[in-house]
Amino acid sequence: MSSSAPHASAPPSSGRPRRRAAAVLGALGLALVAADAALAQAPCQNTGRFEDWLARFKQEAVQQGISHQAIAAATPYLVYDQRIVNIDRGQKFFAQSFLQFSDKVLPAYRLQKGAEQLKVHAALFARAEAQFGVPGPIIVAFWGLESDFGVAMGKDHAIRSLTTLAYDCRRSEMFRGHLFDALRMIERGDLRAEEMVGSWAGELGQTQMMPSEYMKHAIDWDGDGHRNLLKSVPDVIGSSASYLQELGWRRGEPWMREVKVPAVMPWQEADLAIQHPHAKWSGWGVTLRDGKPLPAGGPPASLLLPMGRLGPAFLVYPNFQAYLKWNASLVYATTAAYYATRLAGAPPMYRGAPDIPVLSQEQGKELQELLNRAGFDVGTPDGKIGAGTRTAVKQAQLRFGLPADSYPTPELIARLRAGR
Repeated sequence: MSSSAPHASAPPSSGRPRRRAAAVLGALGLALVAADAALAQAPCQNTGRFEDWLARFKQEAVQQGISHQAIAAATPYLVYDQRIVNIDRGQKFFAQSFLQFSDKVLPAYRLQKGAEQLKVHAALFARAEAQFGVPGPIIVAFWGLESDFGVAMGKDHAIRSLTTLAYDCRRSEMFRGHLFDALRMIERGDLRAEEMVGSWAGELGQTQMMPSEYMKHAIDWDGDGHRNLLKSVPDVIGSSASYLQELGWRRGEPWMREVKVPAVMPWQEADLAIQHPHAKWSGWGVTLRDGKPLPAGGPPASLLLPMGRLGPAFLVYPNFQAYLKWNASLVYATTAAYYATRLAGAPPMYRGAPDIPVLSQEQGKELQELLNRAGFDVGTPDGKIGAGTRTAVKQAQLRFGLPADSYPTPELIARLRAGR
């Protein structure tokens, strides 16, 4: 990208437990609620000296077969950084609405740059689709969002971040596994310890893989004997396609299609845990964005209303699950899928009514507190409206006789306050 091009930074990492977040998406609704809970764990308090913890960790690394040489190479970075914990505890990026988030991370230049990448690396994308079944626009969308095509891979040392988060009480077990695998990456020769620079949460490379993902899914696609997702574009493209295939991408099937919804329909059917064939949606008045009928046949679809019944509307298909496994944030997954549709030739989405209410994080937290009080368990209130909270919102809307489109509004907060 030209240094003079307008720049919108890639979204910061959420330290997302990607594969763990939705590894059993056979029951999609339950998995999404579980992922929500994982992202909103209760505050905890660290106990025990870091030095004692580190000594035990090194001993366990040796017991797992990691060499003293790899541990020694990583030792300068096996340190605690309070700043990383502060970032982890204070994330607010995914408290934004879909339109706020997508507006921020999909400026015009990123769409243009993505289209350019599809042309420049057309042969690589054709090879990836032939081998793994994943179309180029899908890979490019993640590539653009995760690192702005390699421009913004992060400036934190991964081992220092992983060490800090493995010691910290909030998600220690997950990050311990990633830290062990970071040491294995050094031993394997994928990367040197000093070049493992990435996101604050320890993700590495142009599509930001956690070390355990890197170890399992990165492939050498340029034939140089190394899996380098920081510098090798072929390795980035091939590894991303391989990873998406592992996440369940279904060859030749759609992932998202923008649609037009009628003024009145059974809104409670708009739920990621509910799938219907096109004929069923058509019977309720759902059409393509331009008003033409939905195509006959095809895989079952869910109706996704990220801004409620007054905003943009999408049918999403089983392949959308791969987005949710890549990142459990519904806002991120929807944005990535929409970005891919644009790269595949879709027009800009219909944005809906101009006055769609958007809750602030403080209002979102109050909503969650009220939902908990009313008997709808959404976990620890944090103001981030994810899939679990939206499920509870729909249940509350049904109780109060409101259109059950799962979208949180000030009206619902008022009804919950009053209890009627």
